[in-house]
Amino acid sequence: MTSARFSLPLLSPGQSQKEVTHNEAIQLLECLVQPVVEGSPGNSPPSAPTIGQQFLIGSAPIGDWGSFAGGLASWTAGGWRVVRPTEGLTVIDRNTALSWCYMAGAWQQGVCRASEVRVNGRKVVGGQQAAIPNPTGGTSIDTEARATLNFVLNALRQHGLIAV
Repeated sequence: MTSARFSLPLLSPGQSQKEVTHNEAIQLLECLVQPVVEGSPGNSPPSAPTIGQQFLIGSAPIGDWGSFAGGLASWTAGGWRVVRPTEGLTVIDRNTALSWCYMAGAWQQGVCRASEVRVNGRKVVGGQQAAIPNPTGGTSIDTEARATLNFVLNALRQHGLIAV
């Protein structure tokens, strides 16, 4: 028997050597709780990993990782433990401090999903606002000011802060 989400081994009534199942579950939990990986996904295991190092497995793995495409591999005293990620699993890249998130069946780096951003309790970025048209007409036209406003509006559109 295993758990539904991460296939962690479960104890069964009357099971002998429960400590083996329990220890394996603890090892897998150690792999999943606040994981920190050693860079971007790779297809071959490193030659000399240290205990506790974690790695994202690429889409065409070889060697010990051969059948674990897209997995999260951890080197333990007992060898490789590989967890198949679930949607939304997030890890931190030790080299860049950016997050990797498993979404739509693949690892995505540095993508932040939020409904708003707050700095010191103050909302600085929120949902997309309504479209703002470029300035036109008027009795007095300042072409430099209009060009600057158009530039600012286009930048806000490209960043998705105002609608097109």
